[in-house]
Amino acid sequence: MTDSGLEAALAATEEQVDAALKATAALTRELKKAKTGSARGQLRELRRALSSAAALSADTARATEGASASFVLDEQEHLASGAYGQELLDEAAAQGVAMFEADERLLCYPSLIKVLPGDAAVEIDRRREKRLRPSVLVGLLAAAQARPPRFKPEPFLESLASAYDLVRSQNQQRDGAVVRLVAVWGVLTLLPGQQRDYTRPEFARDLYLLDSTGATTTKSGRALRWHASSGTRGSGTLTTVAQTGQQQLYWGISFADRS
Repeated sequence: MTDSGLEAALAATEEQVDAALKATAALTRELKKAKTGSARGQLRELRRALSSAAALSADTARATEGASASFVLDEQEHLASGAYGQELLDEAAAQGVAMFEADERLLCYPSLIKVLPGDAAVEIDRRREKRLRPSVLVGLLAAAQARPPRFKPEPFLESLASAYDLVRSQNQQRDGAVVRLVAVWGVLTLLPGQQRDYTRPEFARDLYLLDSTGATTTKSGRALRWHASSGTRGSGTLTTVAQTGQQQLYWGISFADRS
């Protein structure tokens, strides 16, 4: 973590705002004393409180101006440059939360995070989140890890089998042949805009969630098998993060009748 990042900038501003709040509280106390003195006719107390409030008002103004001028970070540039993403990775490591970068996203089981510089926000599993302080955001992600994922393996397994059959048919492959998962994803996202709406990192995350449930048998009785090859080091590999924090790689699948 660096002293020039968002975490440090927010910490400095928080300190300045806290000082302004304390100065404001002191001013408010004296004004309340002045109100009480005027209401009761306690003249000496009234003059003393008014004099003290006048002095404190200058302190309050300076503290408020200091707070206003304290946040000088160009947040859009910081978010767009990749520096913020690195801050999140550093903060996650400091908190013992597994996170890594893939395909312009940050993966933190079971969440996928995308930085949105123009909106001063991040997108976590398609939900906007504006709490950007790295320590806070990583805390939210850690809490999400403690909750069970909302994932239904059966419908996803059936969709996977249907897409597999279509790819196999297009390639004139025999039943049970190994099909690359990137081709399966291509079938699942055939309609315009669907590859943007259902990205490869999201598909890889869902593959892992399916894998972790142990569900392998379709309604028709066919069995899913996972396949790895030399392709796991190529561009056709799908990468996600496991619950243990380890990278999980997926390359190919097959479906065949149980024998």
